[in-house]
Amino acid sequence: MILAWFRPLLPIALGMAALAALVVLACLVGGTAWSLAHWPWLHDNRWNLAQQSIIGLGNGLIIGLVALGYTMVYGIIELINFAHGDLVMLGCFLSLTLIGALHLEHHPYVGVAVLLVAVPVFCSVLNVVVDRLAYRPLRAAPRLTVLVSAIGVSFVFVNLGLFWGEAHLAVFDGGHDATAPKSVPDLLPVDSLLPDACPLILTAKDLMIVVVTLPLMLALSAFVGGTRLGVAMRATAQNPVAARLMGIPVDRVITATFAIGGALAGVAAVIYALYNNTIGFQMGYRIGLDAFTAAVLGGIGNLPGAVLGGLVIGLVRAMSDGFIDSIWSNVMVFAVLILVLVFKPSGILGTHVREKV
Repeated sequence: MILAWFRPLLPIALGMAALAALVVLACLVGGTAWSLAHWPWLHDNRWNLAQQSIIGLGNGLIIGLVALGYTMVYGIIELINFAHGDLVMLGCFLSLTLIGALHLEHHPYVGVAVLLVAVPVFCSVLNVVVDRLAYRPLRAAPRLTVLVSAIGVSFVFVNLGLFWGEAHLAVFDGGHDATAPKSVPDLLPVDSLLPDACPLILTAKDLMIVVVTLPLMLALSAFVGGTRLGVAMRATAQNPVAARLMGIPVDRVITATFAIGGALAGVAAVIYALYNNTIGFQMGYRIGLDAFTAAVLGGIGNLPGAVLGGLVIGLVRAMSDGFIDSIWSNVMVFAVLILVLVFKPSGILGTHVREKV
């Protein structure tokens, strides 16, 4: 009876609590901004802060590309494809192989174009083959079964990378040490494009990331939102059974999703190899972890959220590496993830979906 009396006041109380929380948050943000503006440390490190931001945004866009593949596959069949990061690793190894076999370092811009065509095709085809052989036969199986299958594919990819590291090419050091990190030659100039008086360093590599990734992301968004296949993808993601009853070839849609996700992983592999210049057969774990975290942070199944999550993780890692220590990067990334999920469990741009029973 007493609860019934207070029930009409509950929305008002919640509204007042939310307003109080917003006021407190605004005070905290405003006070922090004022303190930073008058903090001598910020003035002394403003150029380093800007440089780390450039590095963080570059790596964040790469992470966002990989996260798009994660979130597309999850949005369609609700599969966390843990082999996706190792697919990027294989794409990096193919990039290095093509550079060494075709001597692309002598024709840098042609070499970049060749890599951006060949590697995405390779990763796309490999992703489709994996879906056809490992995932499609388990489509009706429990989710845990498919998840274990994805982990098994990841181990297969890691061992393929280990064997690939024994290739008898100069870029692989003659295959003497398959486990050692491999150095990727610079195909693009490393000199800063800014005047010598500017303390910032902005190279052709940084511009390459923006020129390649942003149009690709915009094209993907337009494709999903404005084409028949994109509409079929969204319909399949919403309700696969209803989509099949409406005549949508669900299996083909899923295959196309794996193909697009693999192509994005291939582009990310090329950019990662050329930007960071070091690859290894175990790098897929780190890339996959960052990309999966970005997808969850932005809202799993949300394409803009995956990109936003990648940018956040890239910036957090860069700031941690530049101002704290690289050993604390993972701690900082997952601290941000936990902080976001505590207040918004669906992610930054994710929406809460009611579970159907």
